[in-house]
Amino acid sequence: MTTLSYSRSDSTQLAIVVPCYNESEVFSLTLEKLLSTLDLLITDDGCARDSFIVFIDDGSKDSTWDQIEIATQQFPRRVRGVRLARNVGHQGALLAGLEYVTGRCDAAISIDADLQDDLNAMHGMIREYKNGAEMVLGVRDARDVDTWFKRNTALAFYRVMRIMGVDLVENHADFRLMSSKALKNLARFPEFNLFLRGMTPLLHKRIATVTYSRGARAAGESKYPLRKMLALAWNGITSFSVMPLRMISMLGAIVFLGSLAMSVYALVGAVVGANLPGWTSITVPLYLLGGMIMLSVGIVGEYLGKLFLEVKGRPRFLVDFIAGEDSDDN
Repeated sequence: MTTLSYSRSDSTQLAIVVPCYNESEVFSLTLEKLLSTLDLLITDDGCARDSFIVFIDDGSKDSTWDQIEIATQQFPRRVRGVRLARNVGHQGALLAGLEYVTGRCDAAISIDADLQDDLNAMHGMIREYKNGAEMVLGVRDARDVDTWFKRNTALAFYRVMRIMGVDLVENHADFRLMSSKALKNLARFPEFNLFLRGMTPLLHKRIATVTYSRGARAAGESKYPLRKMLALAWNGITSFSVMPLRMISMLGAIVFLGSLAMSVYALVGAVVGANLPGWTSITVPLYLLGGMIMLSVGIVGEYLGKLFLEVKGRPRFLVDFIAGEDSDDN
């Protein structure tokens, strides 16, 4: 665990941000455990009594929002809810929650609703924050509860991201503490294409880590199947790295040199009267070059598409309703 030379002695108003999508099966258990953890953070770690939990409903199709609204009525000063107008994805919902708590707390901890991240790690995060860290990242020390496929695809994800030049902390997802300063810095990033894990090194240099063991999901099913993991990886690569474009340039140079060598070979063959293969020497390069051109155009198109979305400047999410203490902000 990293120790920094700064210190904060005052009580910390903490906000726990929980993005939710179809979490009705696990919500009551999540609420109970988060409220218990918040009590311990107040009594043991000096968090302020007006600390709170905010649940972000990302366009759920089940009764998640109904349960959030009931919780805000049962615990009016401790639980708040933000309902988005439509589903925008996990990263968009998380950003909506972080944007909501900016200016309303001293520090915010983001955590998924599935209870796989260790709630006890929050105590370590608060200690690091009080030692001066502006961000504290929760890092998994093992993936024993994951399937072989999930574990190895996750490791491959971090390796590929490093190769592509994206600065990520391995085995850190979205379980982190951010100070009010880091939250305000995050609000200055207006991009439409979100990859919050890649943004953390840009927000502040005072970053600490806390390791923890990841548990099994309490109920429901994972909201990050392979398709979404691949989409997240591709979004991260194209948002933070131009390596794919450089790879196109390198591939083009390799093909050019190969074509030059083939031209010399063909010229020498013509001079000495050697018989050159006809169909193969024409068809194979055509298919190879055609495929390479289509792949290159597709990658360039991906970057142009992202530029198109950024230039339009559309909102990344729209809030439909806020329940809880600040519901007059609707």
